[in-house]
Amino acid sequence: MRRVRTATRVGVLALLIGVAAHAAGPTPRHIDVGGVQREFLVVTPEAMPAGPRPLVLVLHGHLGTAANALGGGMAPSPLSAWLDIAAREKVLVAALQGLTGADRRTGWHDCRSDATDNPRVDDVAFAAAVARRLVAESRADPQRIYVMGMSNGAMMTLRLALEMRPAPAAVAAVAGTLAAQSDCKAAPGRRVSVLLIHGTEDPLVPYEGGGVGFGERRDRGQVLSVAATRDFWLRADGLDRAQPIEYSFPHRGDDATRARKVTYGTDPGPQVVVITIEHGGHVEPSRRFRYGALYNRIVGAQNRDLESAEEAWAFFRTKKADAADGPK
Repeated sequence: MRRVRTATRVGVLALLIGVAAHAAGPTPRHIDVGGVQREFLVVTPEAMPAGPRPLVLVLHGHLGTAANALGGGMAPSPLSAWLDIAAREKVLVAALQGLTGADRRTGWHDCRSDATDNPRVDDVAFAAAVARRLVAESRADPQRIYVMGMSNGAMMTLRLALEMRPAPAAVAAVAGTLAAQSDCKAAPGRRVSVLLIHGTEDPLVPYEGGGVGFGERRDRGQVLSVAATRDFWLRADGLDRAQPIEYSFPHRGDDATRARKVTYGTDPGPQVVVITIEHGGHVEPSRRFRYGALYNRIVGAQNRDLESAEEAWAFFRTKKADAADGPK
């Protein structure tokens, strides 16, 4: 009976996320990675200034698509705020498309060695190939590459922070943490600024770490807690003695969620920032893009104190990668 309920829940989620459909504006492109044709969508604002621009790679979650992430599905996507940010800030945005895993659902080959349903492809090579292509076209600045992902896409985002060349200057992971049993290795001496956004009542990726999955069926690998993920990056960035600066967002709405931010390090970086959503679920906080009541009953409460993508851009915009960790 538990399996039937889980399957039904996943099916409802897939319906609520929506059918893949290219959003108006983003341009589909393809690139060969190890003999496999991979797809990504590029958002190029009008009146783009001459020369290389900041590049943001956007990674959808498990079950999702690049088009969904940029607002092309039936349900609203908080990540689609990147369309407005791109237009306003003249930022190049590329939403990457994950492949189908053993569970016949789209996703990413993140660091979880015990997540056997994930696609067994080299997604690090895919993201790096897209970045290098856009750099080679003189469209993207190799020192200003950023990544934002949700859920499985957040876990993949953290893998890119560890392994991708050219290295991201900063990443934002929403509702995803580092793997407890990891296939990944950090590049020696690499320092990447990291923003973590996570709800304390996330029913899928536990805030305190543990098995990934709904209810008693937590068979999608084990992850570290938000605190352990934070501490890993504090050590990697040489910030383990940094004094935390705390901030509470003004609350909007009448729900029980509250957003608070703790910042380690001094801008422009490196920095590690943790935004904790008290009583928040497995969903991106957003003021503009609100999920429905049924979706929230499944994944938990959605906070409206901040716009996730805007918070990520405010974090990204001053960060630059070391020149020594550029395209290779």
